[in-house]
Amino acid sequence: MTKNITLSADETLIERAKEKARQENTSLNKLFREWVTKYISRENIDIEFDNLMQSLQDVRPGRKFSRDEMNER
Repeated sequence: MTKNITLSADETLIERAKEKARQENTSLNKLFREWVTKYISRENIDIEFDNLMQSLQDVRPGRKFSRDEMNER
């Protein structure tokens, strides 16, 4: 079920956001829904990061890298 909400922001800001959304072939409504989805899923990111770091705790590079090697691009 979709529910409507009312948000407020500076009129100029809203117009600029609408124009940018139009240029990206989307809508503020869609962008907001995507943002809310990402916002509520952030709580799991900490747990996922901790799990990843735990799984990599035994990984060791074969040797120490020099400062020059680490800064190579």
